[in-house]
Amino acid sequence: MNIANHLVRAGAARGDRPAVALGGNVLLRYAQLADRAARIAGGLIGIYGLQPGDRVGLAMKNCPEYLEVLYGCWHAGLIAVPINAKLHSREFAFILENSGARLCFATSDLVETVAGIAQPPLERLIEVGGGEYGQLLSVDAIPCMARAPEDGAWLFYTSGTTGRPKGAELSHRNLLAMIFCYFADMDQGTPWDAILHAAPISHGSGLYGLAHVTQASCHVLPESGGFHPEEIYRIIGHWPGLSFFAAPTMVKRLIDHPEDMDTSNLKQINYGGGPMYVADSRAGIERFGPKFAQLYGQGESPMTITALSQQVHADMAHPRWLERLGSVGTAQSVVEVRIADTEDNFLPVGEVGEIQVRGDAVMNGYWGNPDATAETLRGGWLHTGDMGAFDAEGFLTLKDRSKDMIISGGTNIYPREVEETLLRHPGVTEVSVIGRPDPEWGEVVVAFVVAVDDGVQAAALDAYCLENIARFKRPKEYRFVAELPKNNYGKVLKTELREADSKAMKSNG
Repeated sequence: MNIANHLVRAGAARGDRPAVALGGNVLLRYAQLADRAARIAGGLIGIYGLQPGDRVGLAMKNCPEYLEVLYGCWHAGLIAVPINAKLHSREFAFILENSGARLCFATSDLVETVAGIAQPPLERLIEVGGGEYGQLLSVDAIPCMARAPEDGAWLFYTSGTTGRPKGAELSHRNLLAMIFCYFADMDQGTPWDAILHAAPISHGSGLYGLAHVTQASCHVLPESGGFHPEEIYRIIGHWPGLSFFAAPTMVKRLIDHPEDMDTSNLKQINYGGGPMYVADSRAGIERFGPKFAQLYGQGESPMTITALSQQVHADMAHPRWLERLGSVGTAQSVVEVRIADTEDNFLPVGEVGEIQVRGDAVMNGYWGNPDATAETLRGGWLHTGDMGAFDAEGFLTLKDRSKDMIISGGTNIYPREVEETLLRHPGVTEVSVIGRPDPEWGEVVVAFVVAVDDGVQAAALDAYCLENIARFKRPKEYRFVAELPKNNYGKVLKTELREADSKAMKSNG
């Protein structure tokens, strides 16, 4: 069960279909892409002596060569280690050392960075598109290496916002389960014409790209190499049947873009990686139509815990449409999802607890970290650290990360509920809520607010909260900021907000 066989099949059966494009220009067709991946595999084994199971780092920004390198590694039976191109050099060094990568591919913008931190066990650094890379492509293609379903395929390193990242070892079986769930739960319609990689291929966009390889869809990259709404709209206009993965912050930028551009080619936007507030979901549906599907997953169960399908987004006549829109959908088809208490006891409908998952999509474990593996997978369930509750229809609503939950006066307060309320106020653009230590209450609620303009006052927001949520849930303080700190995937860094709040409190005496 080698995931690379999907590309082999596409190259043989649909070889003339466009495979890789830059903007509107097709660069490779599937027969060419499959041949190049098989040649890279031949070179990795024949020239560099890599053996099945060895790790290969991919320090690469989104580029046309990304898929051929990724599938070339799998074709050779190797484990790919895609690394976010925006990480700090110390993070690159840790991931390469922790994974034990023997060889690393790097795009030209990252070659110097990787060369400066390279140390054993790393033996070789190859610049993508350089002379040595060209030599790989001149090697004879080799047959696809056989792999067992449980063999590692992708080391997915967590974002590490609360400490050093951990490498979730994803097997060929895990990735295949994710692909099947994409077909069954996320994107059920045809045609499968194109996928736009506007988000990093090293993470969610690349993972969903695997399903599109099985259907011989064209993988389209923005010419700018970044996310610019005007360019994204132009690409949508060029490629019929286009889907793409986006973080909620990216979707919001598209919604807020002032130009009214034709999006009739757009098939679906798959969003995840952070909360999409109901107000933003409704604005997106108004702008694009109900062409949305939401996923909830983690690197440890890649893109595969629950899904809120396009059909649910479109069912605006349903009496509980808004409640469903505020959820993350129902369990995906290859996993079981439950809510449990701190003792891992099952909790019934309506009760809040930790979200736990088991099934074929759940990782083998954390690379080289048996203690963390045992703790996270205890009892055969992936302990996500996320808090949530199921309703009677099986829809899961996220409350927050367990570490983000606020306990004030012995009562649980879920930041997302307060955030959803404040975002409905017309003067609020973005908001993030944290708990501040308090000697009397244990914690009090603090809201960091990005306002529309300087006219928005804390008193008005406080009155709005009193009208819409319980008094004890309203923020003790509103702190107005120009922007919220985010990581490379658009997630708000609440750790930085807590640090900023703590410093402000100390400076105020």
